[in-house]
Amino acid sequence: MRRVLPFVVCFIAIYLITTPTTAIPVDIDNPSIQGLGRWAVKEHVKQANDGIKFNKVVSGDKYPDIELGTHYDLIIDALNSDGKNGKYEADKMALANGQAGVNN
Repeated sequence: MRRVLPFVVCFIAIYLITTPTTAIPVDIDNPSIQGLGRWAVKEHVKQANDGIKFNKVVSGDKYPDIELGTHYDLIIDALNSDGKNGKYEADKMALANGQAGVNN
């Protein structure tokens, strides 16, 4: 029994560390959330050069992380190069040290 207990404690610790946190819905009326969406589209256009234009963030979730910062999954309404509305998903990581990155 004494040999099993450290294994169980280690297993529980690994499970808690690797289990994703619960998503928290973002307030899409918050100007900083709209700014994150605008920034994500601007960075996407720099990389893809496809000319989409930001309209607004329509929904999203955030996943706080004490060590890394906050991860945002945003659904963005934007115009494509043909002028048609489209929904785009942006994964954004706001790092604890103030840096940011986008995976789209």
